[in-house]
Amino acid sequence: MTFESLGLSGKLLRAIADEGYETPTPIQAEAIPAVLAGHDLLASAQTGTGKTASFTLPILERLNQVKPARNRPIRALVLTPTRELAAQVEASIKTYGKYMPLKIASIYGGTRMGPQIARLRKGVDVLVATPGRLLDHLGQGTADLSSVETLVLDEADRMLDMGFIHDIRKIIEHIKSERQTLLFSATFSRQIRKLADDLLNNPQMIEVARTNTVAENVTQVVHPVDRHRKRELLSHMIGSKNWRRVLVFTRTKHGANRLAEQLQSDGLTSDTIHGNKSQSARARALDSFKRGKVRVLVATDVAARGLDIDELPHVVNFDLPNVAEDYVHRIGRTGRAGNDGDAISLVCVDEHYLLRNIERLLKRDIPSTVIPGYEPDLSIAPQPIPGAKRPSNRSGSGAGKSYSRNGQSRRYGGGGGGGRNSGRPSAPNTRGSGKSLPAPVLNKGKRKQA
Repeated sequence: MTFESLGLSGKLLRAIADEGYETPTPIQAEAIPAVLAGHDLLASAQTGTGKTASFTLPILERLNQVKPARNRPIRALVLTPTRELAAQVEASIKTYGKYMPLKIASIYGGTRMGPQIARLRKGVDVLVATPGRLLDHLGQGTADLSSVETLVLDEADRMLDMGFIHDIRKIIEHIKSERQTLLFSATFSRQIRKLADDLLNNPQMIEVARTNTVAENVTQVVHPVDRHRKRELLSHMIGSKNWRRVLVFTRTKHGANRLAEQLQSDGLTSDTIHGNKSQSARARALDSFKRGKVRVLVATDVAARGLDIDELPHVVNFDLPNVAEDYVHRIGRTGRAGNDGDAISLVCVDEHYLLRNIERLLKRDIPSTVIPGYEPDLSIAPQPIPGAKRPSNRSGSGAGKSYSRNGQSRRYGGGGGGGRNSGRPSAPNTRGSGKSLPAPVLNKGKRKQA
């Protein structure tokens, strides 16, 4: 199959060829014809599979078939959960549409309203926006969505997680009902299906890979370590293995700042990217990281789905995420475009139940290796993690993950329920995997933007 066989015209094919792409990915092969035919779409695809092009290319094709009006009203709207993703989608649309006389713009928080208002007044064919900033413009009367023909909800599950559902519904009130709606999500959760039922009209469903999977070229490993030695171990790994580009995820903005300062004091050039930084500061940090001026970029989950970095070899979970699905999106930053990648998680006794939730989601165990000199102290008891919901421990305490040390099977950690045996050694489970798995409770509540 070729892009030409999908019904794309010469200007788009030329732009695609300029980027060196020869054949469409599975999500592109299925989505492009459906969008060109005018169908609503509910689509799920593994991260890094060319999802953005799967809706960008057919939207550009359809828009270019009709001469734009003189005032250039907004005809296509793409909603994204984060500023980084909005900027990334805008760049992709401009890349593919560079031979077309279409105007593309993005609006998001962290930047001044004035320049955005000026761009909107000049006319925009395709607008990429985050929900909050778009509502600001709608409230001030500086954006008009009455001519929108195609609406795209990109990373819809993430927008629901971040509490944007009410903003989305307010925005849709400004869009005519006779429209094409494309909903892209990494998961087909119950909430996503309900949203699709409310917004989509007889949609085609596309699922090119099992949801919540990780690319086969990403190697995953867990390193058990005490909570107070995580930073020491991270510095040791980066220095001893000479990692030159490492993306590190923390749970909080304060934790990201603290870790970056500590790594900087260890002689590792570091910067941060999170919701408290202005958009210009976030862009500078990302640019320095891409150009190799910064060796370690420490991020919160605000960046998990919006960063597109060529040849990023290492992603480290300094803290495991409270929501298991975020693990997939974090490590999806590596192993992109067919490159190999390493996903390393530093797990302390507090996080064992979060690890079990992740493994249940992936339907597989993640290999565990103790780094010599950083063996966890099995007498340390777990501490609660703010914002994380502990599972009920129906099978009792003491359920931990096995690892091998000096030829002896050992266990680290308890069942996360804080029982009497939590954090103490226990006899290995000789019947199978070496762990007892109580049913986890995934934290599906609304979360503020990191």
